[in-house]
Amino acid sequence: MRLLEVLEPSGGGSGRHFLDLCRGMQARGHAVHAIYSPVRADRRFVEELTALNLAGLHAVAMMRMPGLSDFPAWWALRGVMRRAGPFDIVHGHSSKAGALSRIRLPGPHVPRVYTPHAFRTMDPGLGTVGRAVFGTIEKILARSFTDRLVCVSADEYAHACTLGIPREKLTLIVNGVATPPAGSRAPVRTALGIPDGALLFGFVGRLTHQKAPERLVAAFERLAERAPHARLLMIGDGEMREALRRQIDAGRHAGRIHLTNDFTGPQAIAAMDALVVPSRYEAMSYAMLEAAAAGKPLILSDVGGASTVLKDGENGLLVANDDDPAPLAEAMLAFSRPGRLAPYAEAALARSRDYDLTRMIGETEALYRSLLT
Repeated sequence: MRLLEVLEPSGGGSGRHFLDLCRGMQARGHAVHAIYSPVRADRRFVEELTALNLAGLHAVAMMRMPGLSDFPAWWALRGVMRRAGPFDIVHGHSSKAGALSRIRLPGPHVPRVYTPHAFRTMDPGLGTVGRAVFGTIEKILARSFTDRLVCVSADEYAHACTLGIPREKLTLIVNGVATPPAGSRAPVRTALGIPDGALLFGFVGRLTHQKAPERLVAAFERLAERAPHARLLMIGDGEMREALRRQIDAGRHAGRIHLTNDFTGPQAIAAMDALVVPSRYEAMSYAMLEAAAAGKPLILSDVGGASTVLKDGENGLLVANDDDPAPLAEAMLAFSRPGRLAPYAEAALARSRDYDLTRMIGETEALYRSLLT
């Protein structure tokens, strides 16, 4: 098949998914073209995407927020489709690329696939008006311009149904990951000056409102007095980085919080004893999946995808999706007490083989073929 994959944000889980999908489809013999936006492009993402040597790689400037710039972006996307096409499938990822790649003029029909990677309407802080506006846009695009909408968790599937998107338009394909390498624990800790015996909590993700990293910093400040052997490693970048840096420096335990982007998520996860995901909303976090595949205990806020990787009280703890840092700090304290982490780690390791990347690629390929037939 000739496939066109389109993405606007390059960081975090959507970027990881995009790279894995392009690589996987190419390995299965398909001609893959990729469109990405250089506006928010992460350097590592562009390097890795370029190194894939796809059949075609195209940069189209797409802005995150809706605006007049969407018109030239849509026209540029159409230009790529004319020059590099025809394509058998066009697959848009995340809201902006998903909208621009699906809106089309009359002509030969090419199946359009859309993966939201978390609907904007899943944000509990969006408000009634915002939820109504974004929900109406998603429903119109899904009903009129989408051949299939891919949900990456059962929670996201259920949310799509509440938006009024017809079930016959929906397909559930849970994200999959390659098992993170186990050998980077010592090198990462040594590079950051973290003792081998320290209890290391970790965060991996974009530093954005959605991921709520400030919740974790506030919770760690509460924990640090009661758990002197605890450290916090935060991997990521984004618009909140400077504000987060100021929050860390203003606290009493800045020397025990490591904020860096020098390591990939899989490298960093190997160094962690537990992953904390304090997000306000998710569809299926790649950090969750990678930590689960690595057999790491989890502390997750009650968001989409949590039920896929977490059995509360067995391989980790579920906390309320709330800006109050106290419940999150108490969950981290539970892990820090002598002998309490080991049972969670054993249960996490027992579940670690459930999150296979090959399955995700195969199910997506089968979806593409079904649309063509």
